[in-house]
Amino acid sequence: MSRPPIRVAHPHVRCDPSKFGGSPHIVGTGVLVRRLWAWHRGGSSLETLIRRYPQLGPAKVLDALAFAWDNQDVVEDDLAREQRMLAKEKPRKEQIGLRPMAQQLLPFSVDGGSEEDAS
Repeated sequence: MSRPPIRVAHPHVRCDPSKFGGSPHIVGTGVLVRRLWAWHRGGSSLETLIRRYPQLGPAKVLDALAFAWDNQDVVEDDLAREQRMLAKEKPRKEQIGLRPMAQQLLPFSVDGGSEEDAS
């Protein structure tokens, strides 16, 4: 399935098919734009995001959010793709945490591997 094109490039964000399944991420980190976007859309303030991701600093957090605003269709598509993968995944031993809603390690979030059956 094809993805929407990047409309506006940003200096701190890349979409590399060989990393994180092509998901937009902040250069030099494993922080995915969709995570920052989801937190921000959910009501997290810029200050909260900067505290949550101190290794990024304000410029990278702001650039990732600007990328998301400029390329909402790309980021929303990435979030939908994540949801489809979560729906297909069965709980495995690699779950993080002990709660039933614990985060699962997905193929594109583990060391930059590629997706499996993401269509």
